[in-house]
Amino acid sequence: SNSHEIIFLALGTHFGKVYLLDIQGNVTQKFEISPVKINQISLDESGDHVGICSEDGKVQVFGLYTREGFHENFDCPIKVVALHPQFSKSNNKQFVTGGNKLLLYERNWLNRWKTSVLHEGEGNITNVKWRANLIAWANNVGVKIYDISSKQRITNVLRDNTNLRPDMYPCSLCWKDNTTLIIGWGSSVKICVVKERDPTEMRDLPSRYVEIVSAFETEFFISGLAPLADQLVTLYYVKDSSEHMEEEFRTRPRLDIIQSLPEGCEEISSDALTVRNFQENQCRDYRLEHSEGESLFYIISPKDIVVAKERDQDDHIDWLLEKKKYEEALMAAEISFRNIKRHDLVLDNNLDSLGDYDAAARKCQKVLGKNMDLWENEVYRFKTIGQLKAISQYLPRGDLRLRPAIYEMILHEFLKTDYEGFATLIREWPGELYNNMAIVQAVNEHLKKDPTNSMLLTTLAELYTYDQRYDRALEIYLKLRHKDVYQLIHKHNLFSAIKDKIVLLMDFDKEKAVDMLLDNDDKISMDKVVEELKDRPELLHVYLHKLFKRDHHKGQKYHERQISLYAEYDRPNLLPFLRESMHCPLEKALEICQQRHFVEETVFLLSRMGNCRRALQMIMEELADVDKAIEFAKEQDDRELWDDLISYSIDKPPFITGLLNNIGTHVDPILLIHRIKEGMEIPNLRDSLVKILQDYNLQILLREGCKKILVADSLSLLQRMHRTQKRGVRVDEENICESCHTPILPSDTAQAFGVVVFHCRHMFHKECLPSPGNVPGIQYCNICSAKRRGPGSGILEMKK
Repeated sequence: SNSHEIIFLALGTHFGKVYLLDIQGNVTQKFEISPVKINQISLDESGDHVGICSEDGKVQVFGLYTREGFHENFDCPIKVVALHPQFSKSNNKQFVTGGNKLLLYERNWLNRWKTSVLHEGEGNITNVKWRANLIAWANNVGVKIYDISSKQRITNVLRDNTNLRPDMYPCSLCWKDNTTLIIGWGSSVKICVVKERDPTEMRDLPSRYVEIVSAFETEFFISGLAPLADQLVTLYYVKDSSEHMEEEFRTRPRLDIIQSLPEGCEEISSDALTVRNFQENQCRDYRLEHSEGESLFYIISPKDIVVAKERDQDDHIDWLLEKKKYEEALMAAEISFRNIKRHDLVLDNNLDSLGDYDAAARKCQKVLGKNMDLWENEVYRFKTIGQLKAISQYLPRGDLRLRPAIYEMILHEFLKTDYEGFATLIREWPGELYNNMAIVQAVNEHLKKDPTNSMLLTTLAELYTYDQRYDRALEIYLKLRHKDVYQLIHKHNLFSAIKDKIVLLMDFDKEKAVDMLLDNDDKISMDKVVEELKDRPELLHVYLHKLFKRDHHKGQKYHERQISLYAEYDRPNLLPFLRESMHCPLEKALEICQQRHFVEETVFLLSRMGNCRRALQMIMEELADVDKAIEFAKEQDDRELWDDLISYSIDKPPFITGLLNNIGTHVDPILLIHRIKEGMEIPNLRDSLVKILQDYNLQILLREGCKKILVADSLSLLQRMHRTQKRGVRVDEENICESCHTPILPSDTAQAFGVVVFHCRHMFHKECLPSPGNVPGIQYCNICSAKRRGPGSGILEMKK
């Protein structure tokens, strides 16, 4: 708010508190609103009233100095709230809230709040801005504008970038003036102007309409918008991703000033903002707010608030000089000359005063400007007093820059005393500022004294990356087991450089390495990988196992080798491999399994090779598992195998019990019972016999039930056939006799005539029909009978 020339910020937190801050960030007031996240805060133009909504459905509208107002709890989260800009005036007590619908609240003359629905049915309202008599709001479909004076909705601007999730890339709205709305969504910007409609065109249309005067795409995703004279301030969320990178890389947010053009936009300035945890932030985590009349812009992130403002007179002079407008620059300089001298004096005083080195270094930016000679002199002054570190973060590093030796001098200073600071500078400074090879050599000299220092090694890898010596950087990342090694390989297509480092990669992370190798088998062949891993069979098994899971046929020439690998390192997956592989040599597999006494695998291989009797014998003798033997016999469905099973079990009472309990539905139990020796004690014999009788009784009941169903279905079908055959058949002048080929109906239907029509739709004159066959009273169609019985059968029938 910018009321009464007093600027303050109202800030809501994820913990349900609202703080009022002054321009320095000091807390002046605190309100406990809710235990959960504050979704939006709205202030009227006077700054006397505030509207607050939260995730638990609370809405509060009150005076900052009275706390009297509207307090309500809803049964759904309220995402947005907006007060009438003139809410403080008695006749403008209006505000809107948005959850799953947009509600307008108005206080009537009885001091009661009246509610009306402005919009619903298109999902949650995600943003709302109120300017004069116009309310603009956004949902997942688009942006609408409502005219509060005429009580009419006047437009619907559809959303672009529909492939982006609206909850992750929310809509940004801002009013430039009372009739100009700026919409930012995803990477698109639209500038809309509300205009009055010609009275002659009114009919049933709203009195106003919206014209989109400019629409363009931006390079990055929009987190916030604000007007600046005839230009536009944009807060960008920047991320870098490619098809080779495992995850997107988020960089610092950008604050740009752009100028809209008829067919696009022009970038006027751009600044990357340093905020905490920017690597973890999403597009929805940033907000841009502005204070009208002050040209102050507030960038809000989850951890920081950054204040931006227009440049001062010194910047204006620099711009005039850059544009070669020397007379105008001279006039501006005369005004600010004394001020510059004062800053120069302050700089000298700060350098002479212990403890003010950082302040002096900070003032260099303003005092020295773009004069590179002065900059270099100041750097040497700081070197003389041993304070190069203080000035390092303020050195020019853009289009205007110092000689490489200056930056190298500072890097050497950090390298001697502060490895962490040195690493920070390498990450922040562009690689073109200094001689990369000189710094690499210096780092290597330090590594001779401390060869395992991970920070120095990581920094050296970054230097190699800047120098595009990716193979050297890759070696260091692998040595450090750095998480970025796979990203580096994908980003710079280093597959040729890792052909001899496959073992190192797999020692670091087997799963990621194998997935990368399989995904890029066109760059590193399967044969090359197998060759590199031949001395590390446990790693070779992991690679070939994953290859087999992806494609059972691709690595078929290695299936024989895989038998031994599975047997040695992964026996649980050996049997599934033998079942699924169509290229595995069975004799070799059987030999290995028999050597290692793998009974289950040997049983499977024997059955697959046709030696089922030997397989059954192994189950009975070595596994002694009658249930598995019965299951095996069921799978093979061979009567001789059942006989063998009975023979193996007949002198083993526990096996007989198992057979009695499970054999009933496959083999007649009487055959087994007859072969049991008299006097043999069989465990749970009575229960087994009862189960056999119950199973037999169940079979009888099932058969009887099936018989009843069959009879009922047969009767139903017979009745349907009978009804069908009883239906009449149309006979008219177009039908002919199948015997004499004349019309079936006589020309004079008044005379008596006889016609015979069969269900096959063949028709005959009665006198043309052959005599019936051997069965009295039954006549068959001669044509269909001849077709069923073959050529000549109709003639034979007639002869009979």
